[in-house]
Amino acid sequence: TDAPASTTTYTVTGTDANGCTGTATQLISVNSSPVVTAAASGPSVCAGASVTLFAGGASSYDWQPINQTGASVTDIPAATITYTVTGTDANGCTGTATVDVTVNPLPTVNASSSASGVCAGGSVTLSATGASTYDWQPVNQTGASVTDIPAAQTTYTVTGTDANGCVNTSTVTVDVYAAPAI
Repeated sequence: TDAPASTTTYTVTGTDANGCTGTATQLISVNSSPVVTAAASGPSVCAGASVTLFAGGASSYDWQPINQTGASVTDIPAATITYTVTGTDANGCTGTATVDVTVNPLPTVNASSSASGVCAGGSVTLSATGASTYDWQPVNQTGASVTDIPAAQTTYTVTGTDANGCVNTSTVTVDVYAAPAI
């Protein structure tokens, strides 16, 4: 048994019981393994987001540990992961490549208000923590601390975005008390 490293011609000479000889040759072609490439739509994703994986350099592809096939596949990773793709070329030769994807957690955004209720015409200060930037609705303001004068009971929603671009929300409700009739 031989495992040639390159294309090789083998010659065999056989001798029978009468001392007669004969020879035969066989050319064994050695095909090189394909150079398989792997890439992801991004080196990191936020928890719950999908990533698209791309492979090249072969004819067919098998992705692990997600057990999917194809030159382009999509996955929603639960945690930071290394994907391995095995590519097979037209000769049946295989090659592998890997790609790492980091999964960033969502920020823990907390919304609060300076008061749970205000008198009609009064203002309330809204504050948020846990992210880098904040967008408040329905008041359409940005910042970790904003001020509003609610006309009626209002539920404010703050969307916080962290340094990785991951987003989460939190809400706080402020009641509005009617002015007494005098």
